[in-house]
Amino acid sequence: MTTKRSHPDEIVIGLVSISDRATSGVYEDKGIPSLEAWLQKALASPWRTEKRLVPDEVDTISKTLVELVDDIGCDLVLTTGGTGPARRDVTPEATLAVATKEMPGFGEQMRQISLHFVPTAILSRQVAVVRETPTHAALIVNLPGQPKSIQETLEGLRDDTGAVQVPGIFAAVPYCIDLIGGPYMTTNDDVVAAFRPKSARRPPNP
Repeated sequence: MTTKRSHPDEIVIGLVSISDRATSGVYEDKGIPSLEAWLQKALASPWRTEKRLVPDEVDTISKTLVELVDDIGCDLVLTTGGTGPARRDVTPEATLAVATKEMPGFGEQMRQISLHFVPTAILSRQVAVVRETPTHAALIVNLPGQPKSIQETLEGLRDDTGAVQVPGIFAAVPYCIDLIGGPYMTTNDDVVAAFRPKSARRPPNP
């Protein structure tokens, strides 16, 4: 997959909101607008999005993820919704069905963050995976459905002085994208500081 980029470091991000009711027009989707607003303040490097709103159907979700990675060339795909224990919550199953590698640390950390707020965080089933093709790879991450929870899991938790108490999952995303061959992503440290080993950091521009 050769993706046309406006800049060599432009990252292409797929945003997928999974909801029967939003898809059928019962209510307005809030997942994708929340993700876009957060990315707008968090990312310092160039980026663009591909957005999809789909119902809670395993085949539809899986096909959408495959399209975004294999056909569109997304480097990162963030989904929101459909990760609970209800009968129609099938996002993790659809995500695992298209995976090459599972990345369990993402789900573990999201639940640890949410447990600071609600004991029902243990009911969340978010997963993260890498999908690889012969020429391309992407990180796919399932996020919670609520905008507040999305921000908390991405950013982590801070104390009253602003110091990070519990790291958010997005701190690990840029280096993961590096490792799978994607563009070099940078973040605004006041929102979320991307972590890379010293050997993987680019020297600052003069």
